[in-house]
Amino acid sequence: MLGKLTIDALPFYSGIAMGGALITVFGALGVVALITWLGQWRYLWTEWLTSLDHKKIGIMYVTWALIMLVRGFIDAMMMRTQQAVALDSHGYLPPDHFDQIFTSHATIMVFFVAMPFLVGLFNVIVPQQIGARDVAFPFMNSVSLWLTASGAALVMTSLVIGKFSTAGWNAYPPYSEAQFSPGVGVDYWIWAILVSGVGSMLTGINFIVTIVKRRAPGMRLMMMPLFTWTALCTSILIVFAFPALIVAAALLGLDRYLGMHFFTDGDGGDIRNYINLFWIWGHPEVYILILPAFGVYSEVVATFSGKRLFGYESLVYAAAAITVLSLSVWLHHFFTMGASHDVNAFFGSVAPLIAVPTGVTIFDWLFTMYRGRVQFSVPMLFTLGFIVTFVIGGMTGVLLAVAPDLMHNTTFLVAHFHNIMIPGALFGYFAGYQYWFPKAFGIRLEEKWGRRAFWAWIVGVYLAFVPLYILGFMGMPQRLQRYYVAGWQPYLIVAEFGALFILCGIAFLAIQLAVSIRDRAALAVSTGDPWNGRTLEWATASPPAAYNFAVIPHVHGIDAWWAMKQAGTAGHRPARFHDIIMPDDSSAGVVLGAMSFVFAFAMIWQIWWLAAVGGLGTFAVVLSQTFRHHAEHRIPASEVEAIESRRTIVPALAPGAPT
Repeated sequence: MLGKLTIDALPFYSGIAMGGALITVFGALGVVALITWLGQWRYLWTEWLTSLDHKKIGIMYVTWALIMLVRGFIDAMMMRTQQAVALDSHGYLPPDHFDQIFTSHATIMVFFVAMPFLVGLFNVIVPQQIGARDVAFPFMNSVSLWLTASGAALVMTSLVIGKFSTAGWNAYPPYSEAQFSPGVGVDYWIWAILVSGVGSMLTGINFIVTIVKRRAPGMRLMMMPLFTWTALCTSILIVFAFPALIVAAALLGLDRYLGMHFFTDGDGGDIRNYINLFWIWGHPEVYILILPAFGVYSEVVATFSGKRLFGYESLVYAAAAITVLSLSVWLHHFFTMGASHDVNAFFGSVAPLIAVPTGVTIFDWLFTMYRGRVQFSVPMLFTLGFIVTFVIGGMTGVLLAVAPDLMHNTTFLVAHFHNIMIPGALFGYFAGYQYWFPKAFGIRLEEKWGRRAFWAWIVGVYLAFVPLYILGFMGMPQRLQRYYVAGWQPYLIVAEFGALFILCGIAFLAIQLAVSIRDRAALAVSTGDPWNGRTLEWATASPPAAYNFAVIPHVHGIDAWWAMKQAGTAGHRPARFHDIIMPDDSSAGVVLGAMSFVFAFAMIWQIWWLAAVGGLGTFAVVLSQTFRHHAEHRIPASEVEAIESRRTIVPALAPGAPT
């Protein structure tokens, strides 16, 4: 009846695991109780969960990302603490639990923090930057959100029922095969990746079509804001790279469920096939996560330097070059796999080449700031922190790309990866969160706590990962649960203090949000353009109406909103309004995500009747959508005019604009 699911699936094996499970369960029950006590279920359902408004979908993505950031950081903190105390001892985490934690930490941070964060920023900003009223496929957008949420929910469920994978975030065979991981941990990983991976694929398709087909009249490709350019490049990478991961996870699942041998050496399979498929996705994924942050930095630098971006065209070409090169460097992850010298030489040469367009972007940002009126706002601080820290991480990456390098599988690699991803991705998302928060909610985030959060993060990153570089030179392997070299411990203790600083950074961000909500009257944005911005998202009120633009703007050059301010045409009300057609809300996305979760959970535990329910439910929802015609509503011109009259936009004047 319940397949492999028994009472033993509860985390009785560890008091720490049981504590985590109880916190998860009671935390979820507490949220449900709070919403019920406030009587907000109807509001939550009608205004948010079923909404097809791209801005609300983006806000929900970012909310998921921040929640999962806390969950993923708890794992990181537990690892750092274990290694700090595990000299000549077992520490406080048994090996199996430690293996679960480093697998779940990486899986959560890549798939359920970074991916939702960047997609959330895309949703909130990209349609407004290109002068569109919505994304190309609003319902697909909702499905993408709820498939991602379903994958995250599977990872969280593994805390309470069963165990998560101990095979590492890359799930290499043979350890991820049923012979060596007979439990459900790898199955949780497979289904979380499959469900969320499909959601990411849909997002990539949606934004390619949106950017190509929905731009405002006159906005040629070489007039698009840099953030939109990086969104386009990222979406192309998603569409090209994610199928490899989805196929790899699906074939691994067939090995486990049906006894096939795609990746079983000696039975007709080859482990190297999995490794190649994984890294054909894995290395472009680094740039999928970093390119959107590059777009954020470009917008922030231009706005807070009071200048047009230096070398706009070179930045576009650099983003395109990174997109192409990132698809051709995956082999440097395994020079010892048995490829020929010629193959290793080619990939060993191409891998450092990607540093060239990356360097171009950094120099362009520095030249933009040169002789500009630089304002050291919180988004700008994260940008400056990124530039310094990312350069260090990039140089260590060039070292790792050299074929004879001996640092692979040491903590040097761990330090490099985090030195790239935290400033290269997470700092960018934080900068975008701080920069566009007024656009989404109509209030600024409080500056004092934002600055404290930045300094805690930047100090924490250096303290946490510079010691790991040193330990890598000393030969310490990554992922050690315990060790016997006394000289390693002082560096691991310093790394633990770095993690504590990062914990303070997360806490300060939470305090900043709470203080901003408390002081929302004083922090309210009186215009749609609080930063004296340059791009079209600042041409609407903050927050904007559901339709974004009452009248679609005509674009005549780069930095369209800045040009309008210079011409003195910004904020002018049109002589006449027209009816606007917008998509109806739909509960199908939520239901489809729920059915996907049910199906995946049932497959993990081999509860076949429940899998049939989930599968048929998913099919029924998809089928019902094919008969849903004219799922749109008309907003009359009179209502549009009334909304716009309440949303007066008083733009700041650009230098040289007529008064």
